[in-house]
Amino acid sequence: MNQDIRQLEPKALWNKFADLNAVPRPSKKEERVIQFMKDFGENLGLETIEDEVGNVIIRKPATQGMEDCKPIVMQSHLDMVHQKNNDTIFNFDTQGIEMFIEGDWVKAKGTTLGADNGLGVATIMAILESDSIAHPDLEALFTIDEETGMTGAMGLKGGLLKGDILLNLDTEEDDEIGVGCAGGIDITATGTYNEDKIIAEGNKAYKIEVKGLQGGHSGMQIHEGLGNANKIMNRLLYAVIEDISISEIDGGSLRNAIPRESIATIVFEADKEAILTSLLNALYETIKKEFKTMEPDLEVVLSEIDVPEKVMPQGAQEQLVNAIYAAHNGVYTMSADIADLVETSNNIARVIVKDGNIKVGCLTRSSVESSKMDLANSLRATFELAGCDVEFSGEYPGWQPNMDSDILKVMVPIYERLNNGEKPHVAACHAGLECGILGQNYPDMDMISFGPNIKGAHSPDERAQISSAKKYWEFVLEILKHIPKR
Repeated sequence: MNQDIRQLEPKALWNKFADLNAVPRPSKKEERVIQFMKDFGENLGLETIEDEVGNVIIRKPATQGMEDCKPIVMQSHLDMVHQKNNDTIFNFDTQGIEMFIEGDWVKAKGTTLGADNGLGVATIMAILESDSIAHPDLEALFTIDEETGMTGAMGLKGGLLKGDILLNLDTEEDDEIGVGCAGGIDITATGTYNEDKIIAEGNKAYKIEVKGLQGGHSGMQIHEGLGNANKIMNRLLYAVIEDISISEIDGGSLRNAIPRESIATIVFEADKEAILTSLLNALYETIKKEFKTMEPDLEVVLSEIDVPEKVMPQGAQEQLVNAIYAAHNGVYTMSADIADLVETSNNIARVIVKDGNIKVGCLTRSSVESSKMDLANSLRATFELAGCDVEFSGEYPGWQPNMDSDILKVMVPIYERLNNGEKPHVAACHAGLECGILGQNYPDMDMISFGPNIKGAHSPDERAQISSAKKYWEFVLEILKHIPKR
């Protein structure tokens, strides 16, 4: 199947993407892809550096006639989100991505595709390898661990890069030129409880499964009204909380992915089975109607299981369910300054209840620092009222738009010329791009972000549009030809 990908145009881009996707590269486990990229640069005879945190920098001199243009940095991240469907057998630590073509789209078999940010990485690789693409002095910056902490960008020291302009290839709409992004912070609530023992006689247990949701990027898609499996599960539990005991909850996975699935184990008195199933099924039908447009494949499945030995005490489970119900999820505020831009949001990404321990993980994003902390403190207060300890971590800054950017002034007319006068959408995005972090150590660097159409990022529905990749590739080549003079 991956051989079919290699026949797509532009071949230089898709072949490098296929090469990259053969290398396992989940976040936090980038050792193999770091070595892959170092070998790539060294085999080309180019200066290749690995910095202290694992970022790889490859330098290539300007092509003839472009020596007096401003030096540029082309930047993408090496890691990818590792998400798969529950029924997909796949090991991200050892296997390369299995790709296939469906119409105008490249997809993966039951897993994330890695087009975020693999198509950006592949673009830079193709340019480094080419002996015919015109470009100024070029530094290729491949950062690590963007998806789970941006530790590569945070660890990049000032003074290492020499470029005046940074092209970040990590935007997912081909008509968009990014000039700003949101910052973020992780909120983690933890707690403990003394488990109650329970006897099987006279009781029954059910496994409740919420599944079939689309999931997606918790920044770029937070405004779309997609279902959050953790909130849906909590709504079900809340409806019957007085008549059940919770044994376990396992919902969501990654902090930056909208949760697609959640599983809970509940125990109840056997003579209440009929009324409980009736209540849960009725609420499921209500929720399904609410989400019929955005989540047509939503399912809530009840199945009887063996009665577990231990459950949460009533008080602890009521506090937890009330807290998750009260905790904000989704869009918090829209920007008053930039039309249609989400300013602040939260994703309740992970809920784990097991063996006397509670953990709820959220990712709060905002392009306004004060608003980010306002929502973070609201979540802190909510979970502290439920008796949890709350920790803030992984904070990273936003990227303030510069509408007077020199490279922006170059790119807009090029886009219009290549697309029959169509104007690009110049905007900030609600995702967390690395530009804001890189800008802390390189405040004078002119930065811009763009990329091809990628849908469903951070989910197994991730797909890259073939026709858009061709459009984007032509845009990249024209930008490189027209970098301003020093």
